[in-house]
Amino acid sequence: MDKADVVIVGAGHGGAQCAIALRQNGFAGTIAVIGREPEYPYERPPLSKEYFAREKTFDRLYIRPETFWAEKEVPFLLGVEVTDVDARAKRLTLSNGKTMEYGKLVWATGGDPRRLSCSGADLAGVHAVRTRADCDLLMAEVDAGTKNIVVIGGGYIGLEAAAVLSKLGLNVTLLEALPRVLARVAGEDLSAFYQKEHRDHGVDLRTGVAVDCLEGDGHKVTGVKLADGSVIPAEAVIVGIGIVPAVGPLITAGAVGANGVDVDEYCRTSLPDVYAIGDCAAFACDFAGGNVMRVESVQNANDMATCVAKAICGDEKPYKAFPWFWSNQYDLRLQTAGINLGFDQTVIRGNSEDRSFSVVYLKQGKVVALDCVNMVKDYVQGRKLVEAGASPDADRLADKDVPLKELL
Repeated sequence: MDKADVVIVGAGHGGAQCAIALRQNGFAGTIAVIGREPEYPYERPPLSKEYFAREKTFDRLYIRPETFWAEKEVPFLLGVEVTDVDARAKRLTLSNGKTMEYGKLVWATGGDPRRLSCSGADLAGVHAVRTRADCDLLMAEVDAGTKNIVVIGGGYIGLEAAAVLSKLGLNVTLLEALPRVLARVAGEDLSAFYQKEHRDHGVDLRTGVAVDCLEGDGHKVTGVKLADGSVIPAEAVIVGIGIVPAVGPLITAGAVGANGVDVDEYCRTSLPDVYAIGDCAAFACDFAGGNVMRVESVQNANDMATCVAKAICGDEKPYKAFPWFWSNQYDLRLQTAGINLGFDQTVIRGNSEDRSFSVVYLKQGKVVALDCVNMVKDYVQGRKLVEAGASPDADRLADKDVPLKELL
């Protein structure tokens, strides 16, 4: 196949959903999906959780079975990357030397794990947790006897990996450069709660520490040297310090973007007939005061994909999907509604000691987001407070016995 009416670059959640939504919306033209991994689209969140813990086999992670794509006439080019975009000719150059022409292009490449810049970062035993191959390699090392693991990064990926590893009985040290974990996405109350949880589960969690370099025996990592000169022994290191949006070919082709690629309210880039969705797309988010930002979530990737598919099918509507997120650590289910950017007040519902509570974020008296730990009702009802821009009474908001739906 050397041309298609719609070419989707990226075979993750967004790319898969875009192809599905195109067919659901009656698109009868040709579709092709290009993916750099050898796998058909699969769910990524379980990689660092159920898959690594052996609670789910990989075949249960596929978004759709291989037969589905054949039935929908959606061919895949797997194990291939786009190296160049010619927006004027509407032509892609692929890593296998071939080219492909498109009518519409949907860029859904997500991002690459951010790497450490210090010496030793390329040693064997240094891992990301982004793909099946990443997890399989780490699992193989654990099966071979690896016991001492250092996790660098106290965001959700690092914390989720630490939770699974500690449950497997491994010795886990987690390092965060900032004064607290989740500092970029959550308030101090939630950070303090998760720090205590991980320490109670045996994780050696250290905040405010800087990594100087990784030490090795010439081939494999043996330790993590900190800025104070101390060395933490490590047979494996997991680096979870965010992603770098995979948009190089688009930017080279002239697409506008600083942190990812910029898209308008219809997910269109500045290049003609080129859309971008998911983790790599920066847009003005209505639920963050109109700030241009990337939203790294499955929800965002899927909803943007559906928005683009409808637009291609002639039903163009602005992207205004509600943002939500989740994280599973130990027996804790965290559900987040909204985006807390710029919050100036927090209200706690419940008691963190009960391991069931919510943090409500307000900005100028209005509810902008909630972090709900084992509080499903708060999450479901709190979404409506965010959508409505509600300004509830703080005392009633803090009373966990008052249903949030009564505060609308």
